Amino acid sequence: MTRASEYALLSLIVLSKASSPMDSETLSRELAIPKSFLAKILQTLAKNNILKSYKGVNGGFALEKPPKDISMLEIISSVEGKAPAVFECAPSLESCPSDKATMCSIWPFLNKLQGKIDMFLADLTLADILE
Repeated sequence: MTRASEYALLSLIVLSKASSPMDSETLSRELAIPKSFLAKILQTLAKNNILKSYKGVNGGFALEKPPKDISMLEIISSVEGKAPAVFECAPSLESCPSDKATMCSIWPFLNKLQGKIDMFLADLTLADILE
C-alpha cells in the first residue's frame, strides 16, 4: 500500500464520520496531509464514484455510497490506478516478460496467493475498518 492509498483510507474514515461534506483544506489540516496531494487523491476517488464532490461555499467531499458498499480493493485500485499486486508477477504465464516463464515453478503459488489477497480486499469494506 502506498502513501496515496493510506491517505485515501484516512480521508474516507474521516468523511464517513462527518455530518456534512468536507473540503480538502479542512481534511488536509485535520490529517496533516499536504493539501495538493490530498486534493488529487480526493478527485480520483470522486472520479471513481467513491466520493461525491460538491461545489460552492459549503462544498467539499462526502461518501458516494454507504461504507459497507466500498471495498478496500475498490479504494486501493482507484487511487493506485491498478489493482494492488503483492509481487511483480504476470497474471498469466503467457503475459510473463521473462523467457523462462514455462520453467517458473513459483508462478502458480504467487498467482494463487494474489487471488486470495484480491478476494480478501474485495470482501473487506470501509465499514469493517470503522468497527
